[in-house]
Amino acid sequence: MNVKTTTTCYAPSQVSTPTGENPEQPTTTFCLEQALLEDVRQHLGTVSSSARAVVQRITIEVERVCSKSDRIQKSGEINTHLLYLGQHRLKKCLAYHRLGSKQGRVELHSNLSVMVYRHIAPTQAQLGFSGRYTLIEDFLQDFYVESLKAFRRENEVAEDYQPRSPIQLAEYMAFTEQYAKRRITLPNGYSQQLIILRAQTFARRQPKETAVDIEQAVEFPKGEEAESRHRSAAVQQVRNQMVADTPDPWETAKRDRVVNALFDYLQSQGHEDCADYLALKLQDLPAAEIDEILGLTPRQRDYLQQRFKYHVEKFSRTSHWEIVHQWLDAGLGQRLGMTEIQWQYFLTQLSEAQRQLLDLKQSQCSEAEIMTTLKLTAKKVQKGWTEILTLAAAIRNGDV
Repeated sequence: MNVKTTTTCYAPSQVSTPTGENPEQPTTTFCLEQALLEDVRQHLGTVSSSARAVVQRITIEVERVCSKSDRIQKSGEINTHLLYLGQHRLKKCLAYHRLGSKQGRVELHSNLSVMVYRHIAPTQAQLGFSGRYTLIEDFLQDFYVESLKAFRRENEVAEDYQPRSPIQLAEYMAFTEQYAKRRITLPNGYSQQLIILRAQTFARRQPKETAVDIEQAVEFPKGEEAESRHRSAAVQQVRNQMVADTPDPWETAKRDRVVNALFDYLQSQGHEDCADYLALKLQDLPAAEIDEILGLTPRQRDYLQQRFKYHVEKFSRTSHWEIVHQWLDAGLGQRLGMTEIQWQYFLTQLSEAQRQLLDLKQSQCSEAEIMTTLKLTAKKVQKGWTEILTLAAAIRNGDV
């Protein structure tokens, strides 16, 4: 299928027509495709037929996104959104083009590997870096094929289209990165990145032999067969694991909720290195493997650990304190995790203002109600509550 050449132009928004001007006078037109072609010309010096086709595909996709967004359509600044989204996508593509096909592949492969590292194997799998690396390689080969199929499906290209020129390869790599990060809404109301869902599905298939072992482990044969199975270390290991590690669905849900919230918090605050460190720590990896994966010296890792601890403590005592304390069974209904004696001592350490804040929290008052009652700003309410939680943690842990 040949790409259809189209150049769509738009009249700029007249919502902000200056006073005194005639809104009916002729207006200049805005051409997204021409604007993007000019960007390509500035970066590459020339515009090849491949580059022109890439720009056309970006233009079509951005126009589709903007036309389906009620927020953009009602904003009165459609051209601004068109140009921003178009340039953002083109910038990604040109970034991979500057890296070149070889280094671009390395960069993409590295980024996707970090995203799926902690999801690529079953939860109970005791795999080191080399074992996970093998699984990641297998998984990503399939994911690249899936991404190419999605690219063909979502763009006006032939069913057997293969990116060949440098700009086409850059376009495909930029698409794959964006495709991997697409968020899929789950039945429980949460959302997750597409590549992580694919990795979790991949992990559930590993290893296939486990199903046979489980069937053997739950049976209780008699006679010689029983004695034979009793001597089987594999069967005994699976049976012991089933008895010892039967997960509590509610506990698992609470833990996953906290972990996902912590990942989102670290990434939203710009602490990507701490998020990567968390992903590896959740796998109980030794320090040496973490250093190897993240490219850290022992000193750099120690510094990262200190920063990570600081951000986790801040996370658990500010806006996310409730889900953290719920996970720890240390909510307000459980005396913030303290014994009765600790709780009574804790109350004696509070000032009158802190005691009033605690009472309002226990009464489940909203933040607005607390601010009104105490005549404090939101920042001061949060600071006061953080001080209370810090004191509670110190008493709970026997530090005072």
